[in-house]
Amino acid sequence: MDFTQDKLRSLVRKWQSLIEANAVVKTTDDYLVRLFAIAFTKRRPNQIKKTTYARASQIRAIRKKMTDIMAREASSCTLTQLVTKLIPEVMGREMEKSTHGIYPLQNCHVRKVKLLKQPKFDLGNLLSLHGESNTDDSGQKVEGNREFKEQVLESV
Repeated sequence: MDFTQDKLRSLVRKWQSLIEANAVVKTTDDYLVRLFAIAFTKRRPNQIKKTTYARASQIRAIRKKMTDIMAREASSCTLTQLVTKLIPEVMGREMEKSTHGIYPLQNCHVRKVKLLKQPKFDLGNLLSLHGESNTDDSGQKVEGNREFKEQVLESV
C-alpha cells in the first residue's frame, strides 16, 4: 500500500519542514509490517514570518511520538483491522493531536505500508481473512457454438 506520486508531490511545499518516520510492528496475527509516516509543519496562529521550520530537537521529539503512535495502534490489531484504520486516517489525526504541543502539524498520513513477513500458510486463517462464501458465484453455462459468429446485417 502506497501513496501515489502525484498525491505525495502535491503535499510537499516550500517554507515548511517535512518530517518522516517509520516503525516496524508485529500485528496480533503475526504479520510483520513496516509503516512509513509523513507530516508537515503548520503555521501557528498569529504568526508573522513566512517560514514554518521546526528545530532539529523538535523534529526528533515529533518523530519519536509518531513512531510510538504507529507501534501502539498497529500492534494491538490484526492486519485487516490495521487496513480499516488506515483508510479513514485514524493514525494521522492521532499524530496531529499528540504533537500539537511540540509543533503544530498538518497533512499527517501513513504514506506507505510494507509487508515484511507473513505467518506460515494456514487455510483456516486465509478463509477467515477473506470471508468464507457459501454461495456459488461461478456463472452460467452458455449453450451453442464456441465460436463467435458475426451477425450479418441486411442494410446499414
